[in-house]
Amino acid sequence: MGLIFIIISISIIWVASLWKIFFSHSKPTFLNEGTPLHTKNVLLVVAHPDDESMFFSPTINYLTSKGHNLYLLCLSIGNADGMGSSRKDELYRACVVHKIQLQQVNVLDHPELQDGFGKVWNHGLVARIIEEEVYSHVIDVIITFDSYGVSGHCNHGDVHYGVRKFLHDSSPGNIEAWELVSINIMRKYSGLFDIWMSNLDVMQHPSGVMHCLLNEHPLKSFRAMAKHSSQWVWFRKLFVSFSSYTYVNTLRKIN
Repeated sequence: MGLIFIIISISIIWVASLWKIFFSHSKPTFLNEGTPLHTKNVLLVVAHPDDESMFFSPTINYLTSKGHNLYLLCLSIGNADGMGSSRKDELYRACVVHKIQLQQVNVLDHPELQDGFGKVWNHGLVARIIEEEVYSHVIDVIITFDSYGVSGHCNHGDVHYGVRKFLHDSSPGNIEAWELVSINIMRKYSGLFDIWMSNLDVMQHPSGVMHCLLNEHPLKSFRAMAKHSSQWVWFRKLFVSFSSYTYVNTLRKIN
């Protein structure tokens, strides 16, 4: 009897989560100035090809659906296994699925910014690169990882600290910056269920400090990640299927 109750409860939450994604279209507040024509130039900064699809799909889908001008800066080609050239091409193919203009995608292969858990990136160098992007494209908003970087990869954390260094040393002062909130492993692999926990997190903070972005097009996210064919192995397919980052992103303002 207890098992039946658990199964029914899980099924109800699952259906409610699907309804929340596909049918509950609450008025968005993230980057919403109250006028539909007020679009922003947004720079998404990631460490490796596939970061954008594996972790930031809800954010990308939100920004493109609202007409914001999205730029993607990927600070390495992900050459830890000698597949950097292929991974760079895969990133461009994923961006086509995400509807990111290819001329607005910049993938670097800097000798001091190479992929790897043992590769520590210079935060000053990262900050200078971000500064060039910001001033070249008149960026209004930067989005990146938080200090943990979702998976704990040191390159993700280095990107975060590079953004912070830019904001502290060189930012013109009118740029918003947001970080993708890392969550514990139980929530991370709870899939659709984390929609409710993410919303509760946002409600516990002052208005405007955090935003919960639902992915209204999760199938697009799967198609984008599948373009990273060199990385699309069985355990990553499971990750994308069960990862809450496929369905919801919580963004927190960087002060």
